[in-house]
This record gives sequence, structure tokens and C-alpha cells, in this order.
Amino acid sequence: MVKIVDTAGYFLKNYDGTTVFLRNYYKEYPEIFAEYFAFHCKDTEDRHQQSIRKYPEVMEGIEAARWRLPALIEETAKVYDRLYGIEFPIDVSLLVGGFGSNAYTYRAFIPNISFALEKLSPEPDHLRVIAAHEFGHAAHHIISDRAGIDWSRVNWTYPLTWMYQEGAATHFSRKTAIGLDPAVYYSFNGDGSEWLDFADQNTAEIKRAFAEDYRTLDSTELFREWFSINGGKRFGYERLAYFLGNNFFQSKVEQLGELKALLDWGEKGFLESAEEWLEKDR
Repeated sequence: MVKIVDTAGYFLKNYDGTTVFLRNYYKEYPEIFAEYFAFHCKDTEDRHQQSIRKYPEVMEGIEAARWRLPALIEETAKVYDRLYGIEFPIDVSLLVGGFGSNAYTYRAFIPNISFALEKLSPEPDHLRVIAAHEFGHAAHHIISDRAGIDWSRVNWTYPLTWMYQEGAATHFSRKTAIGLDPAVYYSFNGDGSEWLDFADQNTAEIKRAFAEDYRTLDSTELFREWFSINGGKRFGYERLAYFLGNNFFQSKVEQLGELKALLDWGEKGFLESAEEWLEKDR
């Protein structure tokens, strides 16, 4: 069952506006912040000073998200159990980070989840969607593991695998947090309508550009441009690979059905099929 690890309570109770406090906070939860700083945020004095300058304007949102998320996490887990018969034997961490990633799953076959509250909109529907999305990543792993996937066949460092994973999580979020504004499933806040309008109106051009970068950029550069909040130089909109991932995954659902689409990343021809989709109709 889900276990919530609330590190944000320590932050809110003891925060004094110094980097000394931040270092002590990180030491209180070493495993959680080792993962966070390894993959999701820089651990530098300059970055922590920048965070201290930003915290005052988001402190109210941090408190609201910390108060609302536990019930929404429990609600989300119950919906996944009802729809897919899944239980989540995982830890879910509520932390305050340095304005890096907003939420992420740990790198494991059955992954834990962390939410960085300073990066989240505290609105209930926005929190509901990002919880549904991150639990979607975990659900994808659990369903795959339950089906006996050969994990050695999954190429974790392959950009088209990342795209597919984000598409699967977006699919799950629509199934488990139903009836919300379509843009929220990508933005996790109220500012995504322009982004989605652009993606809908320029799908073929976006796909062509991603295919070009896929052929010419290394994986680090491709990730930054297409998957990171620090990207988006090509079109002025970051994380457009999430939109492409949704389209790719939905094509898999139409072709194979939902369950086989979820398991397809363990099939021998998966990477070839992803490359074929990328080159098709662009």
C-alpha cells in the first residue's frame, strides 16, 4: 500500500531562510534528496540561494499542496485499483526542492514517487492530474511486471521509450482523473491552453522537427529540448515530446488494445515500430 513520506512538514516548521537550514533539511532525508539532486536539480550554493529568494512567493502554495495531496493520492490509488486491480507498494514523498522537476518516479521496476511542492499548482484539479500522471508511470511498471515482462528488453535510455512512457502516463491520467480541461493533462496547471492549441495546430511540423533532432542530437540534448522544462527553443514551447508521446501511445491502443499497448515496450519489435511511427505522415 501507498506510504506517504511528508518531508515538507519539516521544511515548513523549521524554515529560516538560510542555506544552512536547507542543508540540514536534505540531511534529514538523505535517500530522497540523493535521488532528487542526482537527476532533477542542481545541488549548488548558487541554486540554493536562488531558491531562498523564490520561496516566499510560493510558500502559501506549498502549504496548500501539502494539505491537499495526501487525500488526492489516496483517491488516485483507489481509482487505479478499481479500474486496473492495482495496488501500489510504494513510498510517495512530499518534498520542497530547488525549483527543478515538479514530480517524478524513481528509477526502479516498481518505482517510488516524489512531488516537489514548490513547483506544483495547489489547485485541487491540477494536483489530481499530476498525481494521476505519476501514478500512471508506476501503474505502467506494475502492469508490465505482473504480466511477466522481460525487463532486459526495455531500453531505458532510448528517447522513443521516454516518449512512449509519457504517452502511457498521459493516457492513464485521462482515465483516472476524468472530465478536466484537455490542456491540464499536459501542463498540470491553468496555463496550458496556448501550448495545446499550438501542438494541435502544428502536429506534423512538431513531429518532423522531433524526427530531425532524434537523428542528429545526442540523448542529453534531445531530452533537454523535448522533455525538459528548460527546453523548447525550436518552437518556444517546452516538453512537446509529451504531446507526441500521447499520439504515439494512442496509435498503439488503436492497433493493439490498451493492455497490449502497455506491454509493447517489452516486445522485440518495439523500437522499430516507434521509429516507423515517427517517420509516418510527417
